[in-house]
Amino acid sequence: MISVILSGHGGFASGIAKAIHQVIGEQPQFKFIDFPEEATTPQLEASMRSAIEEIDSGDGIVFLTDLLGGTPFRTASLLSQERSDIEVVTGTNLQMAAEMLLERDELQLIEFRDQAVECAHRGITSLAAEMACKAEQTATVEEDGI
Repeated sequence: MISVILSGHGGFASGIAKAIHQVIGEQPQFKFIDFPEEATTPQLEASMRSAIEEIDSGDGIVFLTDLLGGTPFRTASLLSQERSDIEVVTGTNLQMAAEMLLERDELQLIEFRDQAVECAHRGITSLAAEMACKAEQTATVEEDGI
């Protein structure tokens, strides 16, 4: 099973982790690491290294981070350069994190990474866009006579 480490600024990681627990329950091989304002980059790196050691299954590790270019992303990216079985995905949202935790048993590491990005994109929409899509689907069904 692919191991997942979630990290972000402030309480981002613990907040997403709490929501994940509420929505899909406790998850094995999953760690979250907050990066509060008072923390240093070396402290974050030490926490990430510890999490890797703790949950590494040998099937690969994916870091899910909050902001492209932020300290959690950069730190995870540097760690990924040390091992070929670590991937980093940024722009994490709740939909992506929850869906990917549920699907990780069936995926290889690179598939997980690519599908996580697609999933995050799917989760970014608006009510107007969803209603327009529904209307389009309804119109298509009526045209087909089904």
